[in-house]
Amino acid sequence: MNMIEKTYPIAEKLIFDALLLAQQLNEQLHQEAHALKKPQQPETIIVIAAYKKQLVCKLEQFSDHLGRVLATENLPNSRQGIADYFQRAEMANLTTLDAKNNWESIKRISVESKILNEQNGASLDLLARHTTRSLQILKGKSLFANTYGRDGITKNDSYRRSLVVA
Repeated sequence: MNMIEKTYPIAEKLIFDALLLAQQLNEQLHQEAHALKKPQQPETIIVIAAYKKQLVCKLEQFSDHLGRVLATENLPNSRQGIADYFQRAEMANLTTLDAKNNWESIKRISVESKILNEQNGASLDLLARHTTRSLQILKGKSLFANTYGRDGITKNDSYRRSLVVA
């Protein structure tokens, strides 16, 4: 029995499981985008971020496991390595259609997820800037720094009267 005949069922299962994880991560990114459009959703965003982190860790484990499978064929853990692995599996008369389709789905979902993640990150950055500006206004500080320190970093005014007293 050829080594690829032993490892291919493992690779096929890994790819299927990774597809499920990629789909879950993509869904979380969509939920995050939706939550970012609604006011007063910090708890939801925190929960989504924690779940996204877990999914990313699992996807990294998948990548490590798949890398070990590819290493059995002396192939790199790369897109080309996976393409070569599928080619070798086909040469060993193994059916690769489902795994190849799942792999293509993973690649497509990954591209969409990357774009969504970047958009969500930009939204979070904008919200953080807005919050910082709002706090500066409430504390009576100027929105724009007029002075800079020797290191080139803006200096906060040393004294301004607070607009709000608690």
